[in-house]
Amino acid sequence: MKKYHVYGMGAALVDTELEVTDDDLIAMAVDKGMMTLVDEAKQAELLTYLQSHQIQASRASGGSAGNTIIASSYFGGKCFFSGKVADDENGHFYMQDMHAAGVDIPSATAESGVTGKCLILITPDAERSMNTFLGISAELSAREIEPQAIADSQYLYIESYLVTSDSGRAAAIEARQIAQKNGTKVALSFSDPGIIANFSDGVKEIMGGKVDLVFCNQEEAFSFAQVSDLPAAVEKIKLVADQFVITLGAKGALIYDGQELIAIDGVEVDAIDTNGAGDMFAGAFLYSLSQGINHQRGGEFASAAAAKVVTQYGPRLSADEYRSLVKTFFV
Repeated sequence: MKKYHVYGMGAALVDTELEVTDDDLIAMAVDKGMMTLVDEAKQAELLTYLQSHQIQASRASGGSAGNTIIASSYFGGKCFFSGKVADDENGHFYMQDMHAAGVDIPSATAESGVTGKCLILITPDAERSMNTFLGISAELSAREIEPQAIADSQYLYIESYLVTSDSGRAAAIEARQIAQKNGTKVALSFSDPGIIANFSDGVKEIMGGKVDLVFCNQEEAFSFAQVSDLPAAVEKIKLVADQFVITLGAKGALIYDGQELIAIDGVEVDAIDTNGAGDMFAGAFLYSLSQGINHQRGGEFASAAAAKVVTQYGPRLSADEYRSLVKTFFV
């Protein structure tokens, strides 16, 4: 019996989420629906504009893999996370938030640098546009890996955002190799269409031929496969993953369990914020698999969890909402 259900690694970012209009995005020259890397000065410039508009903000520990690990933990999984934060207020906030969620995370912080931050801009159509200053998280390296914890986990979960830094990519490759040597299954999130379009070779290097499980949305699947229809994308992803999940927004998801394709229906809701929906799906699905639940039921659970989180602002549910979902599906 392994100690951890899921070991996650990714950029440790403090997310600040703000409601904006499409006109605001145009005024700030922000690419809608994409993740854009910016420097600290550019992020400060965006914040100055937003503060002058008195737009309300909310803050949470985040980063894609971080969100997924927190979700798995709140559902009842035992989880570990490797990231890198600085010895500053945001870094301390991040660590406290992770501990509050029950996630095991090394207590050491970098002696210098700035904790990474992500501005998440939500428009009335519920689309999220991200402007990310990686800060010290760009220096995530093999030093932050805990080999014994990886070996003692059912799943290693890697976000493809790590490909944007040389040390992050190298750390992801080393973690994957440790996992494969110790019977830990490797799950990879494609993370963002732009990441797949611009860093596809690096992502494939992280995968090392074939992984156990891939998470992506339809746009990321098309970008990776370099096709524009779902059946063709499915065949291409089968070449690099034993199993995979392609989320389809409000339409649900398509899951390949290694033998057959399973269509998961979407849950009809009024979405106001799609930030964290894919991360929530991954967290719920990984929790399900770690509990021995089949792909069909796990997919239905994950779809319900993702549908729940898009009806409110922010990437989290309340503790009662996590418990209620588990009780509804599995008790």
